[in-house]
Amino acid sequence: MPRIGDKAPDFKAKTTKGEITFSEFAKGKWVVMFSHPADFTPVCTTEMSGFATRKSEFDALNTELLGLSIDSIHAHLGWVNNVRKNTGVYFDFPIIADLDMKVSKLYGMLQPNESETAAVRAVFFIDPAKKVRLIMYYPLNVGRNMDEILRALEALQISDQYEVAMPLDWKKGDKVIVPPPKTLDELEARLKDDSVEKVDWYLAKKELGK
Repeated sequence: MPRIGDKAPDFKAKTTKGEITFSEFAKGKWVVMFSHPADFTPVCTTEMSGFATRKSEFDALNTELLGLSIDSIHAHLGWVNNVRKNTGVYFDFPIIADLDMKVSKLYGMLQPNESETAAVRAVFFIDPAKKVRLIMYYPLNVGRNMDEILRALEALQISDQYEVAMPLDWKKGDKVIVPPPKTLDELEARLKDDSVEKVDWYLAKKELGK
């Protein structure tokens, strides 16, 4: 079961877009990989529709979506077609058919005290170097929050780009936290620095680009 900072385990799998080898998938891009308990179920349909309708926002963040459940490829195709026919929403991203539970077990998506035959609602944020950067887990009966998934993805990317951290409830456009001083010289420089908003010497914020 991978943890934050681990290399994302490699695997081969059949998907609704053809067979993939994960280490070769979406090269140079971020990947948001998410599991759902089962096809043709109500909460999962709302969640997958949420990913589908906001796919352009993930595209804009250089991110590929990758779904998974322990269902056959035929069940996936039937579900995708059923939802498109009934709602007009098309799941235009690969969904892994994990019938042998190989990927679910590899990524800790099967949690026996919740269910031994259905993957929990896991979300893995994986960077272009195929490192796991953030993990979310939800039980079978609680749907995820798409705004939070996108917020977390943006936070990770901006943190990497600017070498900053994000405070509570941060959203794009808010001030970010600059790294605290690590030496006495850096401490003196921070105390004299008027370009940042200082709550105290160890907690200072700034607007990006300043």
